[in-house]
Amino acid sequence: MARKGAGATPATQALTRAGVAFTLHPYEHDPRAESFGLEAAGALGVDPACVLKTLLADVDGRLVVAVVPVSGRLDLKALARAVGGSRAAMADPATAERSTGYVVGGISPLGQRRRLPTVVDVSALAHPVVYVSGGRRGLDLGLAPVDLVALTDAVTAAVARD
Repeated sequence: MARKGAGATPATQALTRAGVAFTLHPYEHDPRAESFGLEAAGALGVDPACVLKTLLADVDGRLVVAVVPVSGRLDLKALARAVGGSRAAMADPATAERSTGYVVGGISPLGQRRRLPTVVDVSALAHPVVYVSGGRRGLDLGLAPVDLVALTDAVTAAVARD
């Protein structure tokens, strides 16, 4: 469990408040990295399939959070279907930052400013531990995927593709 201080972010605070076991995984972020998620997987030495990226999409005029493996891409049509919508497009990065309170590349699915509908790719459930952004670039959190789903009130669906 994290304590308040240098590692504290809204994400770690949300996990601590909920009493959920998690691990902190800081790493040296390279601002030149082309993929924040693949950078994290390499720095942590873990399979990219269990490192998840948090993306925001506009589904029929409302923001939706999608959490998918960094090794794949978000299937926007599948995301729209998962939340009962018909059309989805990636959200504007500035809108994503304003809504979540995090910067792109450090958006965590946990501890966001506003609770948004969330979809976690079903593949996350195949891993005992998944890694998500801790709320800033260079910090990931390890936790059980069932805890991630529970804390975000997420639905699980096949929303990732290779």
